Amino acid sequence: MDRIRTLVVDEHRVFAESLATALSAEPDVSAVAAGGTRAAGRLLGRARASGEPFHVLLADAGLLPDATAPAVNAAAKVPVTATAVAVTQDAPTGTADRAASAGAPPADEPDTSLLTHPGLRLVVLAAQDDAGTAARLLSAGALGWVAKDSSLARLTHVLRGVLRDETHLPPALLTGVLREMTRERQGRGEYQRLADALTPRELEVLRCMLAGMGRKAVAERLYLSPHTVRTHMQNVLGKLGVHSTLAAVAVARRAGVPPAEG
Repeated sequence: MDRIRTLVVDEHRVFAESLATALSAEPDVSAVAAGGTRAAGRLLGRARASGEPFHVLLADAGLLPDATAPAVNAAAKVPVTATAVAVTQDAPTGTADRAASAGAPPADEPDTSLLTHPGLRLVVLAAQDDAGTAARLLSAGALGWVAKDSSLARLTHVLRGVLRDETHLPPALLTGVLREMTRERQGRGEYQRLADALTPRELEVLRCMLAGMGRKAVAERLYLSPHTVRTHMQNVLGKLGVHSTLAAVAVARRAGVPPAEG
C-alpha cells in the first residue's frame, strides 16, 4: 500500500476540505472531501471499479444513521449509509465531488440506502463525545471515534491503526461505551430468552398486545378466533410469569420486543 486513501465527509464542507488538505500533506495519506451522498456513492463505486478502492472513511457522526443496522465485519464490509467520497488519488481535493454532485440534493440527512464496500474502515468524526452513539456505531462496524479538534498526529495515528484492524477510542469515552455495549448485549439476551420461550404465534400475539390491540383486533389481524387469541394470551402471561396484559407488555418492552406494525 503506497498511501492511505482516505475519504473525509462532514456537513461543513470547508472543514472537510481543510481536513482533507491537511491529511494529504502527510507522506503516507491521500485524502479527499465531499458532502453529497449521491455523488459520494457514485464516486466510491467508480474508485473501486478502477481497482483503487479507498481504505478509510472519516465521516461526521451527525451524517451517520442511528446504528441499528446489523453489525458487519468492519475489515470486510462496512455499511456506508451516510456519505462517502471517492476520487482518484491525484485529483485535487474536492474537485471530483463538486463535479459529481452538481444538481444533486444536499446530503444533510442520513441516507437510508446501504452501500457496502469491502475493505473500507469507518472512523467517526465527532464534535462532542457521546457514549451511546459511539457504542451503537462501534457495534455496527466502526473502528474509530475521534474528536473534530484532534491534532493531525492523532488523526493519522488512528488512520494507520484501523488499517491494522485496531479499534481507537478516546480513553475518557471508554467506560461509557463499555457500559452502553454491555447494556445493549443484555437487552438482546433478554429478547432472545423471551423469543425462545414463546411459539412464533404467541410472539405475534404479544407484539399485537404491545401495539395496544385488544382481543378482537388481534383475532382480525391474525385471522384467528377470539377464543384462540384468548388461549394464546393466557399462554403468553404464563410463560412470562405475569398475571396481566399490562405486566406482559412491560416485560416485552424491557426486552426490546417491537410492537406489531399498524
